[in-house]
Amino acid sequence: MASHRDLYRYLHQNPELSYEEFRTAARLSYELEALDFEVSRNIGGNGFVGVLKNGEGPVIMLRTDMDALPLEEKTRLPFASEAPGVMHACGHDMHMTVWLGTAKVLSAMTDSWKGTLVMLAQPAEERGGGAKAMIAGGLFRDFPVPDYILAYHVSPELKTGTIGYRAGPMLAGVNSVDITVHGVGGHGAMPHMAIDPIVLASRMVLAFQTITSREISPLKPAVVTVGSIHGGTVHNIIPDEVKMQLTVRFYEDRVYDHIMESLRRITSGIAMSAGLPESLYPEIVALDQLIPPVINDESLTMSAVASFGSVLGEENVILVEPVTAAEDFALYGRTDEKIPIAMFWLGVVNPAKFEDSMRNGTPLPGLHSPEFYPDFEPSYRTGVLGMSRVVLDLFRQ
Repeated sequence: MASHRDLYRYLHQNPELSYEEFRTAARLSYELEALDFEVSRNIGGNGFVGVLKNGEGPVIMLRTDMDALPLEEKTRLPFASEAPGVMHACGHDMHMTVWLGTAKVLSAMTDSWKGTLVMLAQPAEERGGGAKAMIAGGLFRDFPVPDYILAYHVSPELKTGTIGYRAGPMLAGVNSVDITVHGVGGHGAMPHMAIDPIVLASRMVLAFQTITSREISPLKPAVVTVGSIHGGTVHNIIPDEVKMQLTVRFYEDRVYDHIMESLRRITSGIAMSAGLPESLYPEIVALDQLIPPVINDESLTMSAVASFGSVLGEENVILVEPVTAAEDFALYGRTDEKIPIAMFWLGVVNPAKFEDSMRNGTPLPGLHSPEFYPDFEPSYRTGVLGMSRVVLDLFRQ
């Protein structure tokens, strides 16, 4: 079995994109089998599950993700990515190494706990499809249904040695929305003989800003961003359609429903005001990529906070604000089994760099940055020590 340092460097040097995690899954599953876990492969694609049964007791699942991002690395690390245009810029290499380290600790301490430990390795988190595929592939049908599911995500804003937590909404729900704005094309010199979809789309973009500022309570965060708008071909032709791509983010399902209804109402209203027939009203398509918000179970979260504090020091377990990024980990808590879930931020910033940033405002590379990488050794120790303590305490409840 490889050392934790060697495993981390291997994973960082050999990143694989979503749905292509073949070598990553093979390496991790081999390492898990060496710890006497019963491993089942090819669940929801490259996902796999390892089960270690140790008598009667709770069933606890630990999840890691495995995929990397389509990004050219710029860290200049001696073990930088060897895959052109692919990089572990979201810390999944750190997630996997800490996950396996925790399995190693717990498998060596079976005289100290009773129950079943389920290790879940998930593909395609970055594409938002991995959790859904594993659930559809029989995760909660073919394996012990967990009493709790836990996970980490690295934080580019917390220094090593710390854990960030938030009970309730921690990460936002998200969906992508495509809007096609129709019009009546014509000559750019005679706009009165056309109905310009570029003008209509511009009006819509501005009107969308009132959804979050005037329709939704300021106490309920939401985001509506138009990330792409395309229409027309040359200078002097008014096109007959414009296409827009939006991202919608939210912390409550009913806020998402409100946003979608408002998009339909606003776009149809602007189209009607321009004199378009109903057959040419905008088409709105919410893509089949809806990921709900990560809602950390309050009881599970606060139990874990106490466990973290007992080994890391209470001052190093930090209450954080919700973040509008999204994570398909949320889906594991949305099945009929209603399993309590909790995700925690693992601080990975070198303390000297952290202090310099606090003192001088020096920017820290964020997630998905080509310059992002964790301060490995102290982050690993904190992650394994903290999660091992949490799981042991849950087994002993």
